[in-house]
Amino acid sequence: MIRIRRDLISRKETIPALKTHNSNSPIAFCYKLNLLMSLLQCLVLIISLSIKTSVSSAQLNIPRLSPNGGTFLRRNYFAHDQQKTMSAADPINDFETFYYNQTLDHFNFRPDSFNTFQQRYLINFKHWGGSNVSAPIFAYLGEEEAIDVDLSIVGFLSENAHQFQALQIFIEHRYYGKSVPFGSREEAFQNADTLGYFNSAQALADYAEVLIHVKKKLHAQHSPVIVIGASYGGMLASWFRLKYPHVALGALASSAPILYFDNIVPPEDGYYSIVTKDFREASETCYQTIKKSWSDIDAIASQPEGLSFLSEKFHTCRPLKKSSELKNYLDNLYCNAAQYNSPPSYPVTVVCGAIDGASGNDTLTKIFAGVVAFSGNTSCYVNQPRNLTETDMGWSWQTCSDMVIPMASVSNDSMFPAYQFDLKDYIKSCKAQYGVPPRPHWVTTYFGGHDIKLALERFASNIIFSNGLRDPYSSGGVLEDISDTIVAVHAKNGSHCLDILNADNITDPDWLVNQRKIEVKIIKRWIARYYADLQAFKK
Repeated sequence: MIRIRRDLISRKETIPALKTHNSNSPIAFCYKLNLLMSLLQCLVLIISLSIKTSVSSAQLNIPRLSPNGGTFLRRNYFAHDQQKTMSAADPINDFETFYYNQTLDHFNFRPDSFNTFQQRYLINFKHWGGSNVSAPIFAYLGEEEAIDVDLSIVGFLSENAHQFQALQIFIEHRYYGKSVPFGSREEAFQNADTLGYFNSAQALADYAEVLIHVKKKLHAQHSPVIVIGASYGGMLASWFRLKYPHVALGALASSAPILYFDNIVPPEDGYYSIVTKDFREASETCYQTIKKSWSDIDAIASQPEGLSFLSEKFHTCRPLKKSSELKNYLDNLYCNAAQYNSPPSYPVTVVCGAIDGASGNDTLTKIFAGVVAFSGNTSCYVNQPRNLTETDMGWSWQTCSDMVIPMASVSNDSMFPAYQFDLKDYIKSCKAQYGVPPRPHWVTTYFGGHDIKLALERFASNIIFSNGLRDPYSSGGVLEDISDTIVAVHAKNGSHCLDILNADNITDPDWLVNQRKIEVKIIKRWIARYYADLQAFKK
């Protein structure tokens, strides 16, 4: 094992300690959601004191993209299944933390564009073969959370670094974790002026600068880089390969719904259709019970003392003020179960088993049994007190800027109530929150998406789009090969980002093991071709 001297990469000073909000800081308050916010119980609306616009009642219905189940699935039943610990291949203390003096605005030449902030990245030198042999670099591109979370659950890099003799680097996304501009999260999230530098294009440029910096410091200009990302990070990985092919040789994009923009995905074939399919395949009676429950909830809620009855029935933490609070909770629960429907527990099966197994014929008794099976025995359900996180704040802004993913439930077969995505209302709501409208067509303008095969087969290469077909976001993924080197690898029984999470030699099914082997084989082929080309150019 070659150990690189730590002084090859200059450390930067850490960012100042984060300040807590006080009574004089900008108002942060929650927006009641209606359909499909899988991990967010409410959106943080950060409005500057200069914005006097009132907030409309339009809903923002874009579920968070994340390789892990988030806080909700770390509780009780899923504590040992979804939140696996750091891969045994490389414990956390094998990583060294560095900070790069990152440019605030990569795309303008205004004086404030040249301001900087400290961007965190972590490196593991343990298995690296060194620059003298141009050993490869595996770079994980962080998504909408602190990079510490990814280090604890993403195992693909560490589990394969030894056979590739690869350097591992995890880079944190701007505005998350310790990579926050303007000195503190309070300042960074103050208003649209400071949040305006928070978008996917800026994040990709960040990653390019960090990778170029690291390669230069390590004298590893010829070391091939494979970028890896999960969910939103998977989208970033695929886009990075398209935008920065001189920096990254290839990309593994896990559960990356790059086609879920600008109405490329028909509403009837979208996220909700896969959730419904997952539950219906698990149990037809469970599916029918859930489908019937929404109208039962509304009927009871419309009666005198109906909300009190529902509050007692579902052991809510606070009395319900309207039926949508309960329906939102159930919607989130079903979508979480489907999106992270992974072995060995398969939460959809668990929920349906409880619903079907509940005694009697009362629909809501059955639904509550599913709630308990999923969430565990707790003192109360629905409206649980929860501190808003940086991800709540960040994803709220991102889905009101460039990550506009149109969600709808329109099929007659859907187990959810009908819901149409209204772009005009969406734009109005985002503008009320932040004072600026989103750009719903920007992703397809800047990165592409329409007629993707026709476009990418002509110039792009070396991208793996991996998906689990039980993941509702697979409806927006690339599920067919585009060319010999832009390939789709998917598993019928797979869930969200399962292929790059920590491997479990005991519980991982054969199809999951094989999916990972296929991905490794493809990456080996890319690197072998690169080394052959490198030798040819040196002659």
